[in-house]
Amino acid sequence: MSTHRAGFVNIVGKPNVGKSTLMNALVGERLSIITSKAQTTRHRIMGIVNGSMDEGDDFQIVYSDTPGMLKPEYALHQSMMRFVATALEDADVILYVTDLFEKKEDGDPALQKLAETDVPVILVMNKIDLAKGSQALDKLTYWQEIIQPQKAMLVSALEALNINEVFQAILQYLPEHPPYFPKDAMTDKPERFFAAEIVREKIFLNYKQEVPYSSEVVITEFQEDETIIRIRCEIYVERQSQKGILIGKKGEALKKVGIQARQDLEKFFEKQVHLEQFVKVAPNWRREQPRLRRFGY
Repeated sequence: MSTHRAGFVNIVGKPNVGKSTLMNALVGERLSIITSKAQTTRHRIMGIVNGSMDEGDDFQIVYSDTPGMLKPEYALHQSMMRFVATALEDADVILYVTDLFEKKEDGDPALQKLAETDVPVILVMNKIDLAKGSQALDKLTYWQEIIQPQKAMLVSALEALNINEVFQAILQYLPEHPPYFPKDAMTDKPERFFAAEIVREKIFLNYKQEVPYSSEVVITEFQEDETIIRIRCEIYVERQSQKGILIGKKGEALKKVGIQARQDLEKFFEKQVHLEQFVKVAPNWRREQPRLRRFGY
């Protein structure tokens, strides 16, 4: 009789080591926003992979991409780190992602939790496409001594190098369990969430300094019929000056964001999209718990 394996595979690590790129490569769908800026992931995003192993053994892997681990400066950061703490506690397998350039920081609470956990830890050394000489193996050895993982792997998430090897390693540690979600599910997040994330990604790509980190996207309307999806979104920033930068001269900057977002939304939803954007000021929203709760943190 075939058994079903299912479990939560939680991806943790510092900002900008490639956690979102890795999850998207493992899931095969673009669920997490990816930019070269750190701290782009603010929520815990789940991507679900269903399938059959050899000899009819079914599985469901629930990947969880978490915000990069950092020292909180705002209430927003504290909320982000709660997602990380939960991910370390409820995992069946932990993927600890690092890269060629990261070094251990003294008193890192996440490394302490990893040292104390009974959950299998797979160390994933990312960005090996940038390695020279023995750099990748040397850094892998360095992190193996610190973390003492069950398995350690060299990958390039961007180039999809050794992604299947990571997948096979995960299957080894996946416990027997019925599926947690319907077998045709791709994620636990609603469509509105991904619409907001796609708009937010374009803000990160098109603006510098504080504007991306001070902005939040809220979908206020999502209406779908057979041929078109109509989306209305509000973009919140903290200061009037940021609103001016976001909109740009004669609205050109915001128009560019809208065109790029609509193109990606149409690819994601495989349907024509009509997108409306409105920019509003919400002073100090990153520090205010009521506002953060309203934004879903």
